[in-house]
Amino acid sequence: MSTDVPVLDDQELGLAGARTGFGFRSLVRWEGMLGLLFIFDLFYGGFSTSQFFTKDTIFFAGINFGLIAIMALPEMLIITTGEIDLSVAAMLGLACATFGYLFEHHVEVFLAMLITLCVGAIGGALNGFLVTRLGLPSIAVTIGTLTMFRGLAEVILGTNEITNFGGPWTDIGTNTIPGTPFAWAFGIFVVLAVIYGVLLHFTALGRSIFAIGLQQEAAFFSGIRVKRIKFLLYLTSGVVCAFAGILYTYQTNTARYDAASGLELNVIAIVLFGGVSIFGGRGSAVGVFLSVIAVGTFDQILTIKNVSSEDQSIVFGLLLLASVVIPNIPRGYHLVRQRLNSASLSKRANS
Repeated sequence: MSTDVPVLDDQELGLAGARTGFGFRSLVRWEGMLGLLFIFDLFYGGFSTSQFFTKDTIFFAGINFGLIAIMALPEMLIITTGEIDLSVAAMLGLACATFGYLFEHHVEVFLAMLITLCVGAIGGALNGFLVTRLGLPSIAVTIGTLTMFRGLAEVILGTNEITNFGGPWTDIGTNTIPGTPFAWAFGIFVVLAVIYGVLLHFTALGRSIFAIGLQQEAAFFSGIRVKRIKFLLYLTSGVVCAFAGILYTYQTNTARYDAASGLELNVIAIVLFGGVSIFGGRGSAVGVFLSVIAVGTFDQILTIKNVSSEDQSIVFGLLLLASVVIPNIPRGYHLVRQRLNSASLSKRANS
């Protein structure tokens, strides 16, 4: 079997534009709805508070949602293959604790970053190995590693809090990208979103990812290295989340073992609300990008209106439910009709 990812015939694998989630029909439906939701957010925010259309609002929206958006990109690819990674926020916390520990022990900043990224690669590789080589279910594996990563972060730092970081990026959480009102985290997300979008929709690897999610066994017999691709996606997720941990450390000027605790469900909600199917094989980077800006804007409106974090968590819970239920209503309707038709035919045959 060839070690290269083959350029596959879209018709053979059923990967026409509409099925990959990047076609015109999909843009009119789900992505179009997300675009309308973003426009609604702008009108609602503008009419509900005079503080909305300001540079500070744009900046803090990017600060509050930038790291979630960055972690959502590798999650998007993993879910598209039909798997899931619930350890993303815990890996951010482990990376934050690792970087803080190294800084406290006077390790040179670039070396500390490299070591932190290697920790992310090891954690991602562990997830990938357990899922692809041992064949364990990804939801169980990543719940386990979520707990393990949090535990390791607490072992490294304990209850200590490291502050006053040095280096050239200490003001990344307080300054905007020069000439813009955007936070650095959001700018980095936009660059990564373009890269991930090109990878998913315009490369042989992207077509292979969709093929794996649509029908893994058929993809394997078509020559796709299913296990290798999944392993690399998990490894990449670990590295990206470790990078987000470094960014979090400089953004807050703080390293704690419980950094980003509980954000994994926010990441999953953003990806699913962006139109990526929980069953795999469908989704688009455009949808995830629109989901980020629509939900991030609404979250900032709630923050300006002093809505409690508990109530905001309820909103994310509702988004998570809606993003799973709504896209599968046509599928459920079709299945119900099939069963009713089968029952009707059976009844006629018996009579």
